[in-house]
Amino acid sequence: MERNNNLHRQVASLRQSLFDQGYVDEQFIELEELQDDATPNFVEEVVTLFYNDSARLIHNIDQSLEEHPLDFAKLDNFMHQFKGSCSSIGAKKVKIECTQFMEYCRAGNVEGCKRTFQQLKREYVVLRKKLEVYFQYARQAGPTDTASYRPN
Repeated sequence: MERNNNLHRQVASLRQSLFDQGYVDEQFIELEELQDDATPNFVEEVVTLFYNDSARLIHNIDQSLEEHPLDFAKLDNFMHQFKGSCSSIGAKKVKIECTQFMEYCRAGNVEGCKRTFQQLKREYVVLRKKLEVYFQYARQAGPTDTASYRPN
């Protein structure tokens, strides 16, 4: 029983750190509120769909950044889709990089796009690792009431 309580505390701490470090925003809470006994892994399933969709979009953007000349409209369209996916799970830091990338696209700034995309991919990898650890601990701990987080 004590081990389970410790796991639940670790899960709550990991979850809180996602917010405190700015990796996720209030949309993550909205997803959690949709999770219930009938769909106990709803958030993890939605995040997995995000990973699948974003892998495709990252690949498309990588390929488009190799084209000469760059098709900024196409890049902006791919990034708009990616930003929407980020918004759906509350991927705050990645979404910020999406916005910056889109601004560089609209300005026709090739180097800005490439530099921001590299930063976006770094933020994406960090978020993915953090969420994987969080979900791993959450599965081990089992069901519990969601720890409440309310942004300041």
